[in-house]
Amino acid sequence: MSTEVPDESPIVLFDGVCNLCNGVVQFIVPRDPAGKIHFASLQSDVGQDLLAAHDLPTDALESIVLVEGDDCYVKSAAVARIAAHLGGVYALLSALRYLPRPIRDRAYDFVAARRYRWFGQKEQCLMPTGDVRTRFLE
Repeated sequence: MSTEVPDESPIVLFDGVCNLCNGVVQFIVPRDPAGKIHFASLQSDVGQDLLAAHDLPTDALESIVLVEGDDCYVKSAAVARIAAHLGGVYALLSALRYLPRPIRDRAYDFVAARRYRWFGQKEQCLMPTGDVRTRFLE
């Protein structure tokens, strides 16, 4: 795992103990063979620093976050941007950005509020292995 935060690479901040969130990360990794997307848990020092740098709450954020340089996306906006980065058929999900934000974020919040109950949670954050490990920031 790396301690150096890349300047230009997109960074996905995710809830490291959420099974759904870890599943999303596991979904992204093989669909980004160039390895341009990096990851950090919301609970990590890097995650906390990036949240604070973008004026996001560091104690109770229940959202996936995508950081791209000075830009930051949360909830459905983050999902749409991640889909755009993955390209191919997944880029079709980026069309979500044309729906009114309150509608798409309401759907996002519905799932987020139930994610632990529906998918469970881990005792500790995901520990990546192999060459994928370099894409995770701590």
